[in-house]
Amino acid sequence: MEDNYCVIMGGGIGSRFWPFSRENRPKQFLDFFGTGRSLLQQTFDRFAQIIPTENIYIATNRKYAGLVKQQLPEIADNQILPEPTRRNTAPCIAYAAYRIRSINPNANIVVTPADHLILQEQNFLKNIQTGLNFVSKFPSLLTLGVKPNRPETGYGYIQTEEGGNDNIQKVKAFTEKPNYELAKVFYESGEFFWNSGIFIWNVQTILNSFHTHLPDMTTRFDQGLDKFNTPAEAAFIEEQYPMCQNISIDYGIMEKDDNVYMLMADFGWSDLGTWGSLYDLAGKDEQSNAALKGEALFIGSANNLVILPEEKLAVIQGLEDYIVAESDDILLICKKSDEQRIKQFVADVNMAFGEKYL
Repeated sequence: MEDNYCVIMGGGIGSRFWPFSRENRPKQFLDFFGTGRSLLQQTFDRFAQIIPTENIYIATNRKYAGLVKQQLPEIADNQILPEPTRRNTAPCIAYAAYRIRSINPNANIVVTPADHLILQEQNFLKNIQTGLNFVSKFPSLLTLGVKPNRPETGYGYIQTEEGGNDNIQKVKAFTEKPNYELAKVFYESGEFFWNSGIFIWNVQTILNSFHTHLPDMTTRFDQGLDKFNTPAEAAFIEEQYPMCQNISIDYGIMEKDDNVYMLMADFGWSDLGTWGSLYDLAGKDEQSNAALKGEALFIGSANNLVILPEEKLAVIQGLEDYIVAESDDILLICKKSDEQRIKQFVADVNMAFGEKYL
């Protein structure tokens, strides 16, 4: 167990959840369901059941380091990996791997986003333990795949090769988010899985893959091998990290490597990436309206999602398939089918009113 580590990636701004998610308090720091714990805190609590607390690291933009410490006071300052700028998931994971290897060259690492919802926690932890055991014996890159229960255009997909272990299979191909027609084909074929974005590997295995596929990045980090986990690390990262390629771990490593396996997982997973995914999970009335946090009275309305500050009431009359979201000084009323335009709305607001409302 002392060789097992976890890296929670919590540096995004969650702009698709605007205005609930804002620049100064992104979605990973929010409590969407009134549980008293944010998505980040829930993720930490989950992994702390099977991984020593001191082996859990939070990678985040440096502007959120204070928020991480505020929400997770039980972790030490050096368990927060502050990124000086946003460079996607590959540099983030490389930074974490270099740091962890400097502490334990035998480490097995699970890498997870901070904002996923897991409904069947014990099944999830069993899957993670299975994955950690696998990568400790077989030097491979393991990703968790989820069996689709519907055609979904918001997730990437994984296709596996035939044969092999029932639960762990070699990956044949990754496919980016498809259109609906292709998603329907994937779902009906039974050969494709949702890409959960949760990865497990031994630290040496992933660093070998970085050296093979992203050598420019490892050349930068290799210059500071003696600086990781020392007082000199911060200045080194400040200098080198912004020059790393802006690329995801999927594009940079997983889609190129021929040593990638998938663990077929079943734990009630949802990537809380959009208002639509939140609507799917929320409790609903007889007209399929969902209200979170505050109260709502629906009159002649159906299929709406309303999220308000606590102790606030909205009366909704004559709306169908809308998102109504209020947070602080912003009210958003948007067609549910147009939620992919919210990022553009944020850009439009920035152009019209400046950064005040971001």
